[in-house]
Amino acid sequence: MMRRIVVALGGNAILASDPSANAQQLSLENTAEQLMPLVIDKNVELIITHGNGPQVGNLLLQQLGSDSEKNPAMPLDTVGAMTQGQIGYWMGQAFTKAFDKHGLKKPFVSIVTRTVVEATDPAFTHLTKPIGPFYTEEESEKLKSQNPDWQIVEDAGRGYRRVVASPLPVEMLEADVIEPLLNAGALVCVSGGGGIPVIKVERGYQGVEAVIDKDFSAAKLAELVGADELVIFTSGGDVYLNYGKPSQSLLTEVTSSEMNSYINDGYFAEGSMKPKVAAATLFAERTGKIATITSLDNVKNFVKNGAGTRIIGS
Repeated sequence: MMRRIVVALGGNAILASDPSANAQQLSLENTAEQLMPLVIDKNVELIITHGNGPQVGNLLLQQLGSDSEKNPAMPLDTVGAMTQGQIGYWMGQAFTKAFDKHGLKKPFVSIVTRTVVEATDPAFTHLTKPIGPFYTEEESEKLKSQNPDWQIVEDAGRGYRRVVASPLPVEMLEADVIEPLLNAGALVCVSGGGGIPVIKVERGYQGVEAVIDKDFSAAKLAELVGADELVIFTSGGDVYLNYGKPSQSLLTEVTSSEMNSYINDGYFAEGSMKPKVAAATLFAERTGKIATITSLDNVKNFVKNGAGTRIIGS
């Protein structure tokens, strides 16, 4: 029986310690090879989405050094689009190479994707998402004077960073084109970095200065395409209660209601596992389907026996 699976990769699955284009492409070649057991499975239709946080940060840093009247820095929605195209190209190269190695004749398609958010989302008045590099206090004051619309805050004693809105995804404008591409046998890559955030205006859509959480976008994407399963691959692997403590315990299979209780009880770190667990739980809750959280190193076991932390809709 055919299963439609949405796979979510973090931006750190792409960015190596060396931020050069060559190193990131090599990292993606390794990622593509790790995912081949899923790609080869004739009973799986695969859709890939990915993070772009490190890549956006690097691009913003590059722009900061060259921003001028003749070469102005691009707005955040455009930077998101630029990194979608960049990573989509690298992914295409990596997967085409893997297809050739495994004797597959399969097209790879990457779609620059716009994600609709509500202009009234409270996130636009409560900015929480840090982006870009760290600044000293002196640098932050200078940047605020040059960019009066920016909000820059101290980040856990590590320096100062710009924060932007992180609204919830409502719709994806390119979602309807995914089905015919899957029917054509393509491996499809969409919604990179959560998608380019846009709001509905009188005619068309307008990009906004925001970053959509990639895991919540992956959950929305999986819902929109009728996925049978959402799989979030993390560097931390499966989900534990009391992680790193003597009492830590692995979660293998839990209901969405049980996982919501764990979330509400504060078991997961805000900037780490919590958004992944919350997004996976939301998908399972809304659809009654399965969401799995595990590591890329566990792909073979996942394909063989569904290994990982499985959240069942209830």
